[in-house]
Amino acid sequence: MVQCGEHTIDQVKRYGLEIIQPAGGYRFSLDALLLADFVMAAEDAGMVDLGTGGGIIPLLLCRRYQSATVVGIENNSTMAELARENVARNGLADRVRIVTADVADTRSHFPVSTFDGVVSNPPYRTPVSGRISPKAGRDTARHESSAGLVDFLAAAKYLVKPSGRIWFIYHPDRMAEFIACASEQKLALLRLRMVHGRLDAPARMFMAELAKGRKGETAVLPPLIIYSDNGDYTREAQSILADQTGT
Repeated sequence: MVQCGEHTIDQVKRYGLEIIQPAGGYRFSLDALLLADFVMAAEDAGMVDLGTGGGIIPLLLCRRYQSATVVGIENNSTMAELARENVARNGLADRVRIVTADVADTRSHFPVSTFDGVVSNPPYRTPVSGRISPKAGRDTARHESSAGLVDFLAAAKYLVKPSGRIWFIYHPDRMAEFIACASEQKLALLRLRMVHGRLDAPARMFMAELAKGRKGETAVLPPLIIYSDNGDYTREAQSILADQTGT
């Protein structure tokens, strides 16, 4: 990490990315890296990231899938501009486009069934829950504001093609609500994976793959454990996260 005034420049070494982030505001976490790894898409997929922040997920997806194109939607104009800087900095302006818009207003920006895949790491706290962060910008990323969970799922359903897939990472405290909302939107839950910090610890996140216009059984995958007993990454976490970030 390199400090540059009010921002830092962080490297995602595995994918050869440099990401500019607010030094004291919203910064991407392991959630984005885990979600990008959870995505299973065609090499030339057209995808959209709902609530893209600084654009980390579109950049990761374009590195994973060399012919993919990704649109990032972000309602915070400051973060959207930072995302555009990150896209240009990493030479991906021909494959990544950032749109400043609210997730709840996607219908006015895109036709129905535009994308092969929709990905999202949405805010997981309700407006009155959770600890309030003293750092500017972090609450917008963590707490629902203009768009809530229903809006994110509705936007995902609207934007994805019938043959496409939707991938979310979310907090287990709201899993029952997530599944109920997805069912109301007639989105089938195809894959579900819990993420635990340690084997004996409660789940800290879950990842879900959804599809519209179809029915099917849910594949509950083995849990992803991040840390072993000695505090090191587990073998699987190592393959996903090792050498991802650094100075």
